[in-house]
Amino acid sequence: MSKCSLYNIGQLRDELRKETVQLAKENLEKEPQILELRNQCTIIRTTELAAAQEKLAELERQKEETLKTYSPSVLLEKLHAAMIEVEEESEVLHRQLLDKEIDLATFVQKYKTLRNTYHRRALIHLAAKTSGF
Repeated sequence: MSKCSLYNIGQLRDELRKETVQLAKENLEKEPQILELRNQCTIIRTTELAAAQEKLAELERQKEETLKTYSPSVLLEKLHAAMIEVEEESEVLHRQLLDKEIDLATFVQKYKTLRNTYHRRALIHLAAKTSGF
């Protein structure tokens, strides 16, 4: 090898070393920024996870409320309450007839509707109870 080639190789090596040192310095200068960005990512991830868990908990609570509202025992209770309500309406209507607040034709029409509703609900209630619902 010639002196010129060795000189060029040495010069290239020195330039590469300088560039490598310069890149290492730049990377070291960027390290605090990288750490800050990592911290920010961790905070964002943690915050988003907490928000998602909170949303999940709310949805679970809503699901439980919905299931409670439509459970067989609650539905039976609601049906029974509706039966009692119709029974009370029938009694009020009967009192109105006795107090002559309504005429017989109106009473018969409304009373028939109320009693049909009551008996329909009573049959559904009985069928539900006997079927193990």
